[in-house]
Amino acid sequence: MAAEISFAGHGLDRADHLRTDPAKLAAMRGDAGALMLALDGLAPELDDEDRLTWRGVDTDVETVFLGLRDGAPLFAAVPAEGDNELAYARRKSWAAISRLSSAELALYGGARSLVDWHARHKFCAQCGAPTVIAKGGWQRNCPSCNAQHFPRTDPVAIMLVEHDGDLLLGRGPNYPERSYSALAGFIEPGESIEEAVAREVLEEAGVVVRDVSYIASQPWPFPSQLMIGCHGYAEGRELVIDYTEIEDARWFTRAEVEEAMAKLRDASSFIPPPRHAIAHHMLDWWLERQE
Repeated sequence: MAAEISFAGHGLDRADHLRTDPAKLAAMRGDAGALMLALDGLAPELDDEDRLTWRGVDTDVETVFLGLRDGAPLFAAVPAEGDNELAYARRKSWAAISRLSSAELALYGGARSLVDWHARHKFCAQCGAPTVIAKGGWQRNCPSCNAQHFPRTDPVAIMLVEHDGDLLLGRGPNYPERSYSALAGFIEPGESIEEAVAREVLEEAGVVVRDVSYIASQPWPFPSQLMIGCHGYAEGRELVIDYTEIEDARWFTRAEVEEAMAKLRDASSFIPPPRHAIAHHMLDWWLERQE
């Protein structure tokens, strides 16, 4: 896939060797060149040139170490609360996302996922006691039972399903009017990516899928998923839609997909996913491979 995937490619040196050294982390937080990402809750603050805003590090708040950029240590503060809202509901974040460069968007996305996880995991899942930040923010420890907790990334299979040159797309109950995208679902424990693709499509649309292949992946920071893009072939096209999961699913011709991707919101066929979503890149990929 030639196009850049949004939220990937931050370019930071994660500097794992520094995360385990509390003395060096403390020294970096107090360094005059250290910077802390400016956030309004979990939304990014942008400057007049549509770049992320950075400030001096506040040593009185809980911070995570993001990594090194040109030798300068970068940090982000853990907010008081995590985010339980759906991604599309965060209008300030979405407005900023559309203005950030690819590298800055990736940096923001990683920071957002990390600090949101900390805000929502301040108590031990094993014993319920308060946890403390460790390893520069890439771990939380429980002083009560000695359990260790690590920032999680939830794998999601997102798939284009094809039959006789047509593409199966669906819409969730909260999608904007006329919007369709690739079907998707969380990968369950004890399940391969290919098995998750087949199960989700069968559950949501009643279609049996074979020959699943990988396209590309995308970190998605709402709150912290890894979207695993796949393609598969349907054995038939009769749909049995589970309306508790999705609002609708339809087969679209290549011409309809081409028109939607060319005209976006002005298309008559359907409105495709936004450019920042991996589903948008997957549709581009599908059109290119059909030529």
